[in-house]
Amino acid sequence: MSIRKLQVGDTAPNFKAYTQDNQMTELYELLDSGNKVFLIFYPKDSTPGCTQQLCGVRDTYKEFRKRGVRVLGVNHGDSVTHKKFIQKNSFPFDIIVDKDKRIIKDYGCEKNFSKIWLGKEVFFGLKRIKLLNIFFGVNKITKKSLIF
Repeated sequence: MSIRKLQVGDTAPNFKAYTQDNQMTELYELLDSGNKVFLIFYPKDSTPGCTQQLCGVRDTYKEFRKRGVRVLGVNHGDSVTHKKFIQKNSFPFDIIVDKDKRIIKDYGCEKNFSKIWLGKEVFFGLKRIKLLNIFFGVNKITKKSLIF
């Protein structure tokens, strides 16, 4: 089984999924309303590396908003775990519940070593359905990463 890898300029796969607050979110609807979207895929809520990664996004969140960017975390955990993670770290953005890992697979963010592992991968600046930037192996997001 080959793992799909999207490239800059590819059409972003659409998805409809619930956030931690059970709010239905559709990617293309967000993009159609004029938002750019920053999708951050991470392996597990409340682990040291993932916490650092998402805290980096939290710490630069005002810059994202100034540039019209909607941030969404994407993870296969459940809404209860996501809510706790968000509350504990004061994240100002939603996390998508991707229990069946459909979005993760559509974006090629799975690593298959006899079971599915998730890598820290970021699809940055989705605008007009096209991928503008992709970062792999991201440990921390800083202002230097805010490229549009």
